Amino acid sequence: MRFKGGVVKRSLFIILLLMTFLGVTASADDSDHLLTIDHYVRVTSTVPAIAGQPAQLYVRERVLAGGALRTSSFGDRVVLFVHGAGTPAEVAFDVPYQDYSWMAFLARAGFDVFSVDMTGYGRSTRPAPMNDPCNLAKERQAGFVASPCASPYPHTLTSIASDWTDIAAAVNYIRTLRHVDRVSLVAWSRGGPRAGGYAAQHPDTVRRLIVLAPGYDRNAEPNAAESTLADGVPLNTQSRQDFDANWDRQVGCTDQYDRAASNAIWSEMLASDPVGATWGPGVRRAPEMTGTWTPAMAKKLAVPFLMVSGAHDKQVAPDRVRQLYADTGSSEKVFVDLACSSHNAMWERNHLLLFRASLEWLMHGTVNGMKSGMLKLGYDAARATQ
Repeated sequence: MRFKGGVVKRSLFIILLLMTFLGVTASADDSDHLLTIDHYVRVTSTVPAIAGQPAQLYVRERVLAGGALRTSSFGDRVVLFVHGAGTPAEVAFDVPYQDYSWMAFLARAGFDVFSVDMTGYGRSTRPAPMNDPCNLAKERQAGFVASPCASPYPHTLTSIASDWTDIAAAVNYIRTLRHVDRVSLVAWSRGGPRAGGYAAQHPDTVRRLIVLAPGYDRNAEPNAAESTLADGVPLNTQSRQDFDANWDRQVGCTDQYDRAASNAIWSEMLASDPVGATWGPGVRRAPEMTGTWTPAMAKKLAVPFLMVSGAHDKQVAPDRVRQLYADTGSSEKVFVDLACSSHNAMWERNHLLLFRASLEWLMHGTVNGMKSGMLKLGYDAARATQ
């Protein structure tokens, strides 16, 4: 069942009144029903192409019906997911296939779970340059334009700084909505510098941090977080062929992922981008960005920090995540080496190992009872199937 965030409480109140009038009482099954609630957070954009203009961020909520009308009673069980460079959050973390939704897994465990699309993704505001295929790199324009054309906006579109502003808006909206001081952040890929950089700057609003395959460069320049505009193109695309090829090159185990799951993910990818779905056979569009977090920011991190790396990840090598583990300043930190997993670990057969580790971290600040250290998960099963 899906509600719009602005009317969800009124809608549920009306439903409860009708149930009372008709003599219907809520059963345990009703309270255990999982809701999807859409929120649209209004912001004044800091993205250079639309700086100062009104914009909106799409925030999805997954919550048990029995808790939808709560406010402060969620206490320390409020979570915000932050996506990576290409895939919007509701696709990355809420896959409608079997038990593959990370958001639903945590919601069923009693958490109030949110995700946010950065500017340029999903149902958040997409600046106008994203709608012109001439703003793609010339070698990527084939099939979308009659002949190669020059970009009318020859700059990157977003920045790590504008992403941090978007995260701050989402966090503050959720804190106000749920009357909590802090939320936990869960992030993937480029969501690592997005969520990690925000947490380093705002430790008073972040309870715990989890990152899967976090983008990290130990050699990043000290001013890497300051760049807000760079020469280049404002957007990129991914086709189904690109999507499959990138995933298949990271397979290291038999039956590492389910083709039916990838079909569901791609279907949701196109649904999240109605304009991109009309370009050629259908593509996913995403903004190009500039800037990243720095080793100094990683050192500044103080919140309890869980890092997970897929053993076969070829987009963010596991050694880069180990470097982040060594460089981060958190006194409570765990690195998990996840067997038979790629950059897309939350969509693969070992996804429940990842989900359970995240749940233990969110609830207790441990994985397999460890508050700090490195460990492997899934390797016994991996040896049996390789």
